[in-house]
Amino acid sequence: MTVEALLPLAIVFATSLVLGLALTPLAARLGARWSLVDRPRSGEVQRTALPRSGGYALTVAYLAGIGVSFLFVERFPDEQRRVIGLLLGSLAVLPIAFIDDRKRLSAAPQLVAQIGLALIAVLFGSTIATVSNPLGPEPFGSQIVLPMVLVLPVTVLWLVAILNTVNWLDTMDGLAAGVGAIAAAVFVALSVLLGQFSIAVLPAALLGACLGFIPYNFNPARIILGTSGSMMIGYGLGVIAIIGGAKIAATILVLGIPIVDVGLVIWQRSRAGRSPWRGGDSAHLPHRLHHRGLSQRRIALLLYGLCALFGSFSLWLVRVEKLFAFVGLLLTLVVLVAFVRLRNPGGVAGP
Repeated sequence: MTVEALLPLAIVFATSLVLGLALTPLAARLGARWSLVDRPRSGEVQRTALPRSGGYALTVAYLAGIGVSFLFVERFPDEQRRVIGLLLGSLAVLPIAFIDDRKRLSAAPQLVAQIGLALIAVLFGSTIATVSNPLGPEPFGSQIVLPMVLVLPVTVLWLVAILNTVNWLDTMDGLAAGVGAIAAAVFVALSVLLGQFSIAVLPAALLGACLGFIPYNFNPARIILGTSGSMMIGYGLGVIAIIGGAKIAATILVLGIPIVDVGLVIWQRSRAGRSPWRGGDSAHLPHRLHHRGLSQRRIALLLYGLCALFGSFSLWLVRVEKLFAFVGLLLTLVVLVAFVRLRNPGGVAGP
């Protein structure tokens, strides 16, 4: 590891961080002017009207960081194509998010839009063609090749799942941007460990953008992400995990609590005979913790710590046998399920 290898990481990170810090206040003013405002609804934790335009500043900072990387990083043609797909898909988020921020789209058109975003990544070569075999004899040495007929649906399902996981996590000040920053930091560290310096700059840009936004979004928030921010973070994490390889497991670990929480919310709402996509309850973990007396700041810091802890497992898994990785993942999921099955004491709204 040399200074020459780490310098592009530092430049990309600094570019996104500075732009995130500088542009977020501007996004707040423009959000208020353009009526991109989130007003508190009955039962929600949010108490004041806030601009829901923070994601636009985050997006500009993130894409600028990736753009700067083209000045310093050489990529093979296949990797370059995937990165271009990431950029185009990220740009496509903006008009979709703007419509949703203004009109509040229902679940069906949002799903169609998310599938469209996933297909952009697929068209540019970001597909899941293999999955790691946890019983393989060598670390990352045993792969299961997916039949061609499964590659497209598995890839689309993966990206739509991560998009919705981050979107549903964005229910309280600082959560989505903070957890996104932690996931991006894990991706940077994992990429460096694997010698993937041309990949490492991608999560470095996302990390800088998220950290530039968090000072304005941490409780008490002055601005929130809105659809643009949550979709951008989810899309970035999902596609970068595919481009870099060996990061899908890391994504599952970092987002383990939100992923399990989404599954349990869907199960709980379905059992109650209501649409799993309609909020108005206290099914989400952050809301249950809030009803137990934890402040929004403590909830955010608690989830930051847990996501960082589980994300650090992915760095350890690089060096151990697949069987141990498989057992560790199972044990982690057991802990997560036990953690999120808190008694639901009351009703607050959630997405």
